[in-house]
Amino acid sequence: MLALWKKEVMSFFSSLTGYLVAGVFLLMTALFLWVIPGNLNIPFGGYATLDSLFWIAPWLYLFLVPAVTMRLLADEKKSGTIELLMTNPLTDWHIVLGKYLAGVTLVVISLIPTLVYFISVHYLAQPVGHIDHGAIWGSYIGLVLLAAVYASIGLFASALTENQIVSFVIAVVICFFFYSGIQSMAVLPFFRPIGGFLVQLGIDEHYQSISRGVVDSRDLVYFVGIITFFLVLTKTVLGSRKW
Repeated sequence: MLALWKKEVMSFFSSLTGYLVAGVFLLMTALFLWVIPGNLNIPFGGYATLDSLFWIAPWLYLFLVPAVTMRLLADEKKSGTIELLMTNPLTDWHIVLGKYLAGVTLVVISLIPTLVYFISVHYLAQPVGHIDHGAIWGSYIGLVLLAAVYASIGLFASALTENQIVSFVIAVVICFFFYSGIQSMAVLPFFRPIGGFLVQLGIDEHYQSISRGVVDSRDLVYFVGIITFFLVLTKTVLGSRKW
């Protein structure tokens, strides 16, 4: 599994994929946070906070993470190497986890340079360092967990088809549904009686909870549960090819 993880991570950076995803993420966040005037612009808003980063990042990752994961299994199926991979001394779980962890690794790597933003607001604050460190680190944890959910969804979508574009579209639709769609449904009159339950099923509710700086075990259970659910689905789809 570790060998497969290493192979996938290296493949990201032996092509343009890894650099492109990390570059687009950093460019877009830098433009919105520091250049483009508006509510997301930190100097324009006059407050030393990274709330803008943690608002825009889930939307950027909603497209960028599926762009990373769309080839993980779809490309193997299209080229016919999936059969070769499955004849190696690797279980289905080794394949699923190796590829999944590679996708999550790339997301974490793309986040590391944003620590420059954290250092910037630390020194922009008056007095220096007068920022809510707990909320910021909680938001980083929440963002990694959110992206990890996106990666599990993207891997599942990649297992469904050998067409990378179809995989990308499926992943974006499912990610959007879990991040914003469920919460939007909760306010509709038809779903109002179960609105509270639906809100708890959405990613944003738990992401916002962790972003307050308090890591609740219920939020962790939610994220781990959703990730496990889609990884099990991926393993099931992968295993069905043997029959």
